[in-house]
Amino acid sequence: MKFKVVIPARLGSTRLPRKVLLPIHGQPLIRYVHGIARASGADEVVIAADHAEIIDVCRRFGADAQLTATSHQSGTDRANEIAIARKWPAETIVINLQGDEPMMPPAMIREAVSLLATDAEADIATLAHRLHAVDEWKNPNVVKIVMDEKGRALYFSRAPIPWKRAQDPSKPDFPGELALRHIGLYAYRAGALARFAALPPHPLEQCEALEQLRALAHGMKIRVGITTHAAPRGVDTEEDWRAVARQLPPLPKT
Repeated sequence: MKFKVVIPARLGSTRLPRKVLLPIHGQPLIRYVHGIARASGADEVVIAADHAEIIDVCRRFGADAQLTATSHQSGTDRANEIAIARKWPAETIVINLQGDEPMMPPAMIREAVSLLATDAEADIATLAHRLHAVDEWKNPNVVKIVMDEKGRALYFSRAPIPWKRAQDPSKPDFPGELALRHIGLYAYRAGALARFAALPPHPLEQCEALEQLRALAHGMKIRVGITTHAAPRGVDTEEDWRAVARQLPPLPKT
């Protein structure tokens, strides 16, 4: 299966500024993400950056990096700019791999690609895994998902869903195998990516601060695969950065 990977990279992240350039064993974090994308088997990997400094750093370790507009509100918009600039055909499968995910297993990228490639009706594909801890299910930073019998997403939420009706709210009853955690890795067809980027923000998206709800609200179909891989730790805080740095191996110097 041929596919592309776009890695959106923004310099001015709110919670941890300049995180894509933070050093891990003397190398920028974004180099680890780029290595994951290359290991996935993608035939093209592009880093879509909002600042020339990121471009310079990425080109020094041999990456294909392209400057994108600073006005973009999301990594999806940045990925769409790349797809348009490279004139990728509408059926091209494009993976949106965030630039702060240096521990994403390459196998998960291939899983998302396979899901979309084998479901002609789906616009987008993404992954989830089963939750086993009540604390994670209740945590608003852990995005939950419910889906239909065809493996299509019905809703994403920061709230603990699904919720059993007859229970004490102070002691919620864990819904077992119905509790799924969303993993923020997306596969799009380039045509669907363009359609999504052209849609206006939706109130549900703004309420939950979850961009994927825009797609659902406008009738786009999201195929969900349940993976055995746990959600990898992304880098949102300084604590995340330090924890990830302890787990990742050194890379060869360029």
